[in-house]
Order: sequence, then C-alpha cells, then structure tokens
Amino acid sequence: MAEAKRFPCGGVATPHYLASSAGLAVLADGGNAIDAAVAANLTLGVVTPYFCGYGGDLFAVVWDGQRHGYLGSGRSAAAASLDALQSEFDLMPIYGSHSVTVPGGPAGWFALLERWGTRSFGDVAAAALRYARDGFEITRPAGEIFDGCRHLYAEFPDWLAAYGEATAGSVLRQPAMARTIERLAADGPEAYYRGPIAEAIAVAVQAAGGVLTTADLAAYTDRFADPLRAPYRDVEIAELPPQTQGVTALEALRILDGQPLPAEGADRQHVLVEATTLALADREQYVSDPDAMPVPPADLIGDEWVKQRREILDPRRAAATARGAGRQGGTAYLCAADADGLLVSLIQSNFLAFGSGVHVPEWGINLNNRGSSFSLDATSVNALAPSKLPMHTLIPAMALRGGEPWLVFGSMGGDAQAQVHVQLMAHVIDDGADPQVAIDAPRWRVEPASGQLLAERRFPPEVLDDLRARGHTVQAVRSFDSGMGHAHAIMRTPGGYAIATDPRAEGAALGV
Repeated sequence: MAEAKRFPCGGVATPHYLASSAGLAVLADGGNAIDAAVAANLTLGVVTPYFCGYGGDLFAVVWDGQRHGYLGSGRSAAAASLDALQSEFDLMPIYGSHSVTVPGGPAGWFALLERWGTRSFGDVAAAALRYARDGFEITRPAGEIFDGCRHLYAEFPDWLAAYGEATAGSVLRQPAMARTIERLAADGPEAYYRGPIAEAIAVAVQAAGGVLTTADLAAYTDRFADPLRAPYRDVEIAELPPQTQGVTALEALRILDGQPLPAEGADRQHVLVEATTLALADREQYVSDPDAMPVPPADLIGDEWVKQRREILDPRRAAATARGAGRQGGTAYLCAADADGLLVSLIQSNFLAFGSGVHVPEWGINLNNRGSSFSLDATSVNALAPSKLPMHTLIPAMALRGGEPWLVFGSMGGDAQAQVHVQLMAHVIDDGADPQVAIDAPRWRVEPASGQLLAERRFPPEVLDDLRARGHTVQAVRSFDSGMGHAHAIMRTPGGYAIATDPRAEGAALGV
C-alpha cells in the first residue's frame, strides 16, 4: 500500500480531484487553509451534487492555535407537525418535502471565511462558478451514481430536468447553480436566507406539499461550539457535540481504551465491532437536538458510563445490539492545512445522495433530506417537532498529542462515519500506521436497522467465518465499497504534512 503524500507547506484532500485542484490553486495563490477548504467545498457542490451542495449542511473543526467547532445545520419547519405526518405516513419520509430542513451550508461558508479567511467568497468560488457555468465531463464512477439515482428521483420532475440526461462521458452544465454562486458572491448569505433564494426555496417546498416558509429560513442561526474531547491511548480526540454523533465515536474509543487492542484477526475486529455497536445503541437512545437530550453528552463518555459499557462487552461472543433507523448518507468530507499551521476538518452534505429530490430550478439547488433522521415515534429522542435540529451523522474530527494538533480526519458514510473513525484510530494510533495505509485498509460497518455486519471481502475468509461463529451476522461486500465511507486525513509531521485520500472515491491528496 502507498504511504501518504508528503508536502512541506500545506495541502488539501477531498473526494474529487477537481475539488482538490480548486483548493490547491487557492493555497498556491497565497490563500490559507480555510480559503482552500471553502473553495474545494464549493467545487464539490458542483461536481459531486450527489454528495453535497448548496442546499445542504456544513460542520467543521478548526485549529488556529486553539480548537474550534462549527455546527451549520438548520431546523425543521416551525409548522412541522408530528400528528399530521403520523396520519399520513408510518415512517418518516426519506424523500420529498417533509424531509427538508433549513440548509446551513451557505451560511457556513461565509461564517468560516469571515472568521478565518483571507479571500472573498467570489474569489474562492471561481472554480466552482466555472464548472457550473461551462460544465465538466462526468467520469464513469460519477455516471454510475447518476444512473443509480434516476430511479430514486423518478417522481421529481425538476430534478429529472436538471440531471436526467447526465451520463458518463457527457458534459454537465448547471447554469442555475452558477446563478446561485454569482448571487451569493454579490449579496452574501442574505440573498439565501432573506432574499430571492429563500423565496424560491419556500415556494419549491410548499409546492411539493411541505410547510417550510421564508420565516423559517430567515430564522436560521448557526453556532460555534467547543468540540467534545476524550482520550484514546496517548492521544486526545476532538469531535463535535450533539446534535452530531461525534459523541458516539468518542464513546466507542473510550470503551476500547480500557484494555490493549488485540492483534489483527477476528479477536480484534470483534472487539472493535462490539464497542462501536454499544456506542451506536446509545446514540439511538440519547443523541439528538441538545435541547431534547435526556442525558448530557459528557455523561456518555464519562468514566462510570463507559465502565458499564465495558462490562457488557464479551470478547468472545456478539452481545451488543444497536437497533434503530439506518442512515446511509452521502456526504463529502475534506481537510486542508497551510504553512502557518491552520488546519480545518470539514464535512458537508445533502444527506442521502442529492437529498430530498426537491430541486429549486431557478437556482439549481438540491434541497437536503436531513429531516428524514427525525422519527414519527413520539417516544423517540429524535421525534419530529417544530423548529427542531435533527440528529446529524456528520462528524469532522481532529486528534491532538501533547495539546498540539496531530491529525485531522473524517469520512462520509452516514452510520459508518463513527465506525470509520474508530477503525482509523485503531490503525493509526495502536498500529502506528501511516494515514494512507490506514485509509486503504479493509473496513466493516454495522447496520443499526438490521444488526448486520457488512465487511469488505479483503478481510481473510477465516476472519469472517470466526466472526460468524461468535454470533455476528456477516455479509461480505465488494472491496473498496463506497458504503464503507470516503475517508481523508492530514497528519502533521516534522517536515510538514502527510496527506491521504480514500481509494473508494475519485479524490486527490494535493499539496504545496
């Protein structure tokens, strides 16, 4: 396996080579890591609209000498009604107008640039605008995603008009999306949340039967928050607090931190799976909008709580369960670093593929379906309610040694995200693996909806058979399966940075 690429002054890693190139160009022109990350993210919204974009949410962890967390996620409509949806649906809709929450991504780009950036939105959006207006060629892997999405969005005519003919080898132009980029560059987030874009979003949602209004968009607020932190071996891991599942990754790592990790083989994978499953079970029961959580997040990673979970873990038998709604997700994770030591770990998403299917044709915006994470079970911590934050799978992360940033990392993948964090930390911290080697390694994921363990076929057959013998329901999936996430990482080294990207994506690790 190849090692991470080394660069002395900084770089960027994203799941698409055009986005990585856009970020690198900004760095090479004197921009900083935030400028590069936003440029890359804006480009991803154009060239991978099936992962993220101008109708999604954004979360970030930033190091500028201190840790900072940013949570850019919107709420359900003020008029959202659990009773109304229960009368119409048995389960929370995955697609359609009822799954749309107020997008937080556009506000996030401006918030990050205002606090740390050195370039204007218009400057960093140059590549994204060019690809939206002039087009780009769809690759074979991207064409397969477009092909696979057509049946998901067959009942959404505006989406079909925008993407129904998108196939491998064709050039995709998105002039309405270019119009959004130009308007944001001219008028800032006001145009999105209180101007013509807000009006068009409300019209599109209401025409599809939803209740989101311009007042909901105007009421949008984001927040900066201190990341949650927990030790793992000699490293401190920083994850975002709820409404994200960052606490889930920390809980799993804390459970594992109580004992040496077995060497590679079924003994090791079993313990990793069980610790992660225990943490996922607590996520389903407790993690939500922080105002709705019955247990403080700090308790979920506290000594007493973790001790109780360790006692449940049987090193020989599968005992943990994490039944709940499955969240596959789409999402784009990226990271960037510069010569001054500024680091950013950023994730942005429509949620599942293009999102809800509600497309705003005047502005080329694919609205998210993050509201599908709500539950129609009134007893659930994630029960739908007016103006409520949905539980979020998005978790950019950072690891520190001796109080100094050592690694920024993350992955797309819905439920898989916390699980990928755990597996990467086991490789990098316990094994001392190079970040690229850790990202290349075979992965598994637990499906909370079924309890099934999906594992890449690159695991030795005897390991999978041993896991089955321990009580795991194992299904082997293709090697380098996208369902295992697209992870990227940047590690600080004595000579600069080591940058790694996931072979499961079309990404690139580029630097200066």
